[in-house]
Amino acid sequence: MLSNNESPVSKLLLLLLGTFISGYVYAGAADYVYTPAVEYGEREIDVKFGAASPLAGNRAQAASLGFGYGAKEFWFTEIYLKQERNGGAAANLAEWENKFQLTETGQYPADIGLITELEAPLSRNAPWEFKFGPLFQTEFGKLQLNGNLLFEHAFGRADENGVPYSTNFGYQWQAKYRWQPVLEFGVQGFGELGKWNDWNKQANQNHRIGPAIFGKFALGNRQAIKYNAAWLLGASNAAPGHTFRLQVEYEF
Repeated sequence: MLSNNESPVSKLLLLLLGTFISGYVYAGAADYVYTPAVEYGEREIDVKFGAASPLAGNRAQAASLGFGYGAKEFWFTEIYLKQERNGGAAANLAEWENKFQLTETGQYPADIGLITELEAPLSRNAPWEFKFGPLFQTEFGKLQLNGNLLFEHAFGRADENGVPYSTNFGYQWQAKYRWQPVLEFGVQGFGELGKWNDWNKQANQNHRIGPAIFGKFALGNRQAIKYNAAWLLGASNAAPGHTFRLQVEYEF
């Protein structure tokens, strides 16, 4: 139950959690673009949601709730609870994400970071997964550019079709114009190409691209609400026609 002393921000976060986690969810639809910067001492509550148009007749959605902490000047760590659904297949998962800032902001032409994620199944119908990759960011005036290369490998529970697990390659990128703190706009792109050393044929690769908005509302006392959202269009036959993704963070 909510007490009268709880802030509107707390009530909003609880409402988002109840709305998103109660719905159907799917892996990948809520993916977001990683950035390399780390804020030491920052704590955040992170809610993500995504929904994709039917692909091969399956409804695709995803949601997660996380708590993160800037443990060091170069290290941000976060724990998520996730729920995913692809058609009739559903899975509950826990994820441990760690981001490392490898260069000082602005020290070189590009800021560089590293992301690692370990995903553990909380239900029997999903494997373990490990993801890692370098993160890059550069700026030209008010224009911010990001590009990330990601490698992902599943292990543990065998694939239901008996297909051996492989290390797969994907990417993320975005271009953002910092117009106003509360409203920035740009474009994002995501893709999965198949095995890292043997990419799928073009028709079987998954590429999405579309417009995005970003913003941050400062609340005082180091508190803020950040958001970013995108409407992604399928750019290949293997991609959903439309994907909506949203991330809301409460920083304190």
